[in-house]
Order: sequence, then C-alpha cells, then structure tokens
Amino acid sequence: MKVLDLRCTHGHGFEGWFASNEAFETQLAGGLVECPVCGDTAVVKLLSAPRLNLGNAKAPQEAATAAPSATSSSNVPAPLSPEARWMRAVREVMAKTEDVGDRFADEARKMHYGETEERGIRGQATPEQTEALLDEGIAVIPLPIPAALKETLQ
Repeated sequence: MKVLDLRCTHGHGFEGWFASNEAFETQLAGGLVECPVCGDTAVVKLLSAPRLNLGNAKAPQEAATAAPSATSSSNVPAPLSPEARWMRAVREVMAKTEDVGDRFADEARKMHYGETEERGIRGQATPEQTEALLDEGIAVIPLPIPAALKETLQ
C-alpha cells in the first residue's frame, strides 16, 4: 500500500492510498483522483519521505535516555488542518439537515411564513433565488459541499 501526499491546484493537501505508484498514475490519468475538499482533479504528488513500519522498536540506548513526552502519554488528538475542520463541519451540517434539493427556496419560504414546521434544510438555489430570499428577510448561507461528501464513502 502506498500512502501519497497530494495537493490540488487550490492548495488543499490530502493523502491518497494506492496499491502502487502505477495504480496512482493510472487513476490520475483517468481523472479519478480528486481533492476531497473542492473536487479538483488537477492533483500533483508531493515529495515525501518513505514510511517504514517498525512498530515501537527503539535502540536500547535511545529507550533508556529518552525523556517521556507530554503528548505521548495523553490522549490529546493532533490539531486538525483547516481542510479537515471544514470537512468535519460540512459532515455535521449534512447529518443534521434534510436535503430538499432544488425545492430549497420554496421550503425556506414555507418555513419563514409559518406554512410548515421549521427544520434544518439544505439544497440548491440559484443566485437570483438566494438574493430574493435575503430580500424577504430569510437567512440563507451558501455551503459548498465537496464532491467526496455527496456520495457514500466506502
């Protein structure tokens, strides 16, 4: 298994897991490798050091003189990248809202005017529909959803 550091033309960095370097090249040439944040398929492989899985083995002298690390004994997660934070936020919004598709403007109006029960919704609206909703005092916010989150991840 090859774990590659990749970056799209918008500067989003991410990892890709491939059976081999040839598998990566084939998928890249076929437009199958895309940025999980923006869906860009113009992806480049970054230079990276080889990863060797040696377990927790340490040289005897190193193990004896190594001072305990504050983070090695705690369960503090590593800080998330901005892209990872964005993906987490989008996943949460998707989990807590109903997708009403292209009926978004109509559903938002029905809730605003009390014709239907208020609930969290998401969907598609044209720029003109969005402007009209805002003019009516209906709060909406654009939420670009990465292509990777539009389908079930396997």
